[in-house]
Amino acid sequence: MAYRKTPAEIRRLEAARDRLVDCATAVVAEVGWAQASVTAVAGAAGIAAGSVYQHFPSKAALAVEVFRRAAGREVEVLGEVLRGPGDPAGRLAAGVRVFARRALENRGLAYALLAAPAEPAVGAERLDHRLRYRALFAEVVREGIADGTLPPQDAEVTAAALTGGIGEVLVAPLGTADDDGDSGELLAELTAMALRCAGADPAGPHP
Repeated sequence: MAYRKTPAEIRRLEAARDRLVDCATAVVAEVGWAQASVTAVAGAAGIAAGSVYQHFPSKAALAVEVFRRAAGREVEVLGEVLRGPGDPAGRLAAGVRVFARRALENRGLAYALLAAPAEPAVGAERLDHRLRYRALFAEVVREGIADGTLPPQDAEVTAAALTGGIGEVLVAPLGTADDDGDSGELLAELTAMALRCAGADPAGPHP
């Protein structure tokens, strides 16, 4: 009979895997994808480099898991705001502010998720998550069109413009290690840009 892991062993392995991903995420945030070697991650986790391969078959597989967890959390947070209470334009403004603020508060990781050079497997995940962001933006824009708070438009085109524009605006400041003191102004300008893109008045009541 083949050996079967006990529930306690499975929990222990899952906990060790989760800790390894957390350590890898911290390393990526600090030095980027290229420098986040298996040796560096293992050192951060306090284990031998060979032990990493007990959980992931390759560096690429570990990197993909890091990206999926970190980017997936950002998609979840954005979705919670865009699908929350309030009118569509207000939710759009709030979503952009929350997304950008979270990025600016963790610049190294946000830059890695949005723009830092990465191996093809991570690049594929990045494209997939951009589609998820687009779907969320398209959803709230369609709601605004339906209730008359946003003008008629192609919601998919607007969503693509929002996804690309927000990322492009954030790339340069995220590439700077330290807060330059202009985060508040940047958030205001980025939010206004997003509202204009969707056809809403940036000066309107958008709490």
